[in-house]
Amino acid sequence: MNEKFKIGNFEISKNSPTFIIAELSANHCKDFEIAVKTLKAIKKSGANAVKFQTYTPGTITLKCDNDYFKIKQGTIWDGKILYDLYQEAYMPLQWQPKLKKIAEDLGLIVFSSPFDKSSVDFLEGMDVPAYKIASFEITDIPLIEYVASMGKPIIISTGIADIEDIELAIETCKKEGNEDVILLKCTSSYPSPLDEMNLLTIHDMKKRFDTIVGLSDHTLGNDVAIAAVSL
Repeated sequence: MNEKFKIGNFEISKNSPTFIIAELSANHCKDFEIAVKTLKAIKKSGANAVKFQTYTPGTITLKCDNDYFKIKQGTIWDGKILYDLYQEAYMPLQWQPKLKKIAEDLGLIVFSSPFDKSSVDFLEGMDVPAYKIASFEITDIPLIEYVASMGKPIIISTGIADIEDIELAIETCKKEGNEDVILLKCTSSYPSPLDEMNLLTIHDMKKRFDTIVGLSDHTLGNDVAIAAVSL
């Protein structure tokens, strides 16, 4: 895998400063002005980049109310169906080019996590400099294949992955001629307990997969992020 490449104007390599990405996610609460204020706070925090999520309720799930699509995992959303939750959470597509322009004017690099091929096409129209594959999409090989074919750096989160899943994702990127891959050590628990983080996995992933490795952090506070940077 490539040991040096750029995301926007930021060089990614073993000797580069830490590339800090802030996640906008659904924190805009469907209010455009909250999204803008959050971008300004992200810039003030010292982050280098901001990541969006690009999907619509209809491209990420089905409008179905049977038990398979009902949330029942001890969360504040229990009883909702997935479609209704995503309807509340998603960032309207028409916002995304506008927010990208605002963020770039602030000096932030902007990219996104797509969840289907139509979202990749939309993001290509926005000319994003990189893509993020969410943990729960690491087994969506057709999506990874399509993203890799765009020839841009790919950040892959590994929260739910077995070793074989990571190997297949990397091999898929390579088959598309894309070796600008970053893996993120991740614990898919929200928030993640400190005793489940096992940051030594970072060293193992670097050696095992011969690629740049970072952290996708869902813990409270900043202790884990600081420890990960030291690794």
